[in-house]
Amino acid sequence: MSFNVTVLGSGAAIPTSNRNPSAHYVVCNDRYFLIDCGEGTQLQIRKYGLKIQKISHILISHLHGDHYFGLVGLLSTMHLLGRTQGVTVYAPAELKDTIMRQLEIGNAKLDFTVDFVPLQNTVPNNPIFEDKLLKVFAFPLKHRIPTWGFRIEEKEKERTLMINKALEDGLLREHFPKLKRNEIVKEKGKIFLPENYTLPPKQTRSYAYCSDTAFDSNLVEFVKNANLLYHEATFIEKEKIRAKQTFHSTAMEAAKIAQKSNVHKLLLGHFSARYESTVDHLVEAKIEFENVICAEDGLRIEI
Repeated sequence: MSFNVTVLGSGAAIPTSNRNPSAHYVVCNDRYFLIDCGEGTQLQIRKYGLKIQKISHILISHLHGDHYFGLVGLLSTMHLLGRTQGVTVYAPAELKDTIMRQLEIGNAKLDFTVDFVPLQNTVPNNPIFEDKLLKVFAFPLKHRIPTWGFRIEEKEKERTLMINKALEDGLLREHFPKLKRNEIVKEKGKIFLPENYTLPPKQTRSYAYCSDTAFDSNLVEFVKNANLLYHEATFIEKEKIRAKQTFHSTAMEAAKIAQKSNVHKLLLGHFSARYESTVDHLVEAKIEFENVICAEDGLRIEI
């Protein structure tokens, strides 16, 4: 099953000709998530050949405009395209009134429900969404206003059954689910061990998204061992004081979190419009963590 991330916006605050504001389109086991929805997100979805109507869950990290100004337009377009399936939005509680008021003023009635799930009472170890294949968690970030990061992770997979061997040894098909769940089967006085009839499950995968945040070692607990960590890197070390004043991170600080968290790969983003290139971001990050790349609009990463 596919698990991939497409960067729709890699810039901070001010859109540029090369970088849109924050938005990531995530596909995990045929579930479709949008994380943040900066201005112009729906145009980016079209530009990169993605499906607007597939999105069923929208995660908004905080209420700075470059992370949600595109949401009301996206919802309106979903309606105009004939959507009837509901959408769930996980966001700070205040967003609900903001979006519904905008729709009301514009006389835009939706033919689908929008369920808002407030993040204020989120417990980091309790999923905000869960089904049989995956879980989604929200955790606090360190920014000027209440802000959350997100982690999307697969549930532990079942073991792979060696069907022919199981049948040859007299096991019945009704026993197969127990073996795949790594449970012992007892039948007619015989004991059948799952490791003799199954192969280890495929490793689970996870994606952690750290939106706007100052350097915070507490994040390690929430993003550790992720296959891919996205961490904002608004500034380079030359602007470290500015980063601290605005509760943002430098590329090197983001890399320190990646190193402490034992993640597999680091994706930097949310770059200030003052930078024409991210070469310095990459150079500085690699001092702390080698497996790092810089986000570009349209970049797609398979996890």
